[in-house]
Amino acid sequence: MKSTLAATLAIALLLGTCGVARAGEKPSYSNGFDLEGGLVAPNEIDHGGPGRDGVPALDHPRFLQGAERDGQVRPDDRVMGLNYNGVAKAYPIAIMDYHQIVNDRFGDTALTVTFCPLCGTGMAFFANAGGRELNFGVSGLIYNSNVLLYDRDTRSLWSQAMKTAVTGPLKGTTLTQVPAQYTTWGAWSKQYPQSLLLSRDTGHQRDYDRSPYTEYRRLPMVIFATLHSDWRIPAKTWVVGVSAGDAALALPFEELDRLSDGALAVTVGEQALEIRWDKAAQAATAFDAGGNEFPVTSGYWFAWVAFHPDTALYLKEPAQ
Repeated sequence: MKSTLAATLAIALLLGTCGVARAGEKPSYSNGFDLEGGLVAPNEIDHGGPGRDGVPALDHPRFLQGAERDGQVRPDDRVMGLNYNGVAKAYPIAIMDYHQIVNDRFGDTALTVTFCPLCGTGMAFFANAGGRELNFGVSGLIYNSNVLLYDRDTRSLWSQAMKTAVTGPLKGTTLTQVPAQYTTWGAWSKQYPQSLLLSRDTGHQRDYDRSPYTEYRRLPMVIFATLHSDWRIPAKTWVVGVSAGDAALALPFEELDRLSDGALAVTVGEQALEIRWDKAAQAATAFDAGGNEFPVTSGYWFAWVAFHPDTALYLKEPAQ
């Protein structure tokens, strides 16, 4: 552990693993993964505290609908919202803090919904990769301060932010990101009144009213080192990240708040997009010229720039 706060987070998560449906492994240096010969050096991978599956992914999520949802979340509670195959679902961040991965299905399509509390990054992916449908768990390891997922089929490690397997038999295989919104329950349920809501009945004993990351979010410090830093804006500034090919763009929330009509035309690489900003919900969506939604990722600036060191940064006023 690299700080008292890191130790506190690890202890909080480890104490929360009692009574789980899938028992977590005891922590070890590598948590049982082969770190050699990967896309990243073994010494660049940090141990996050819990062992493999010590943070238990949700494999059989239950959802609430209609009146069942009443009183379960407040209108201003943050959620990850996902609409696919005509089905809308909301995943409260209060639950994702403790599980980080939901292996879910939208009709016949398997999707993996992920959230990294250290980076603030919520990202959803098609679960099919490398010619197979994968089931993901939380490795307990971290790269560039970002969660490393692992697939239970091959035990390859996957970087959430890179959308790529960095070790194991599937090394170099990529995941396809699906558009998802980091927003509020009030905004999401207004947009999708019939949305399902992830239930707190997860089969795990957790206090979903108390996050182990409260102090981490309040303080400006970053726990785990990253390979690249950029101090044009403070590390924990919230940004909307957009990537297309090798190009990337970060748009700080506070800059988007200044938009007069909540819309901004941008070009990322060769991709022309319209960013639509909901100031009240502090939530962004993006659409291409054909009106198709394009995936964006909200998260902390330090995390976005760590994985996109050449990213452009949208600032109406030059950073001081």
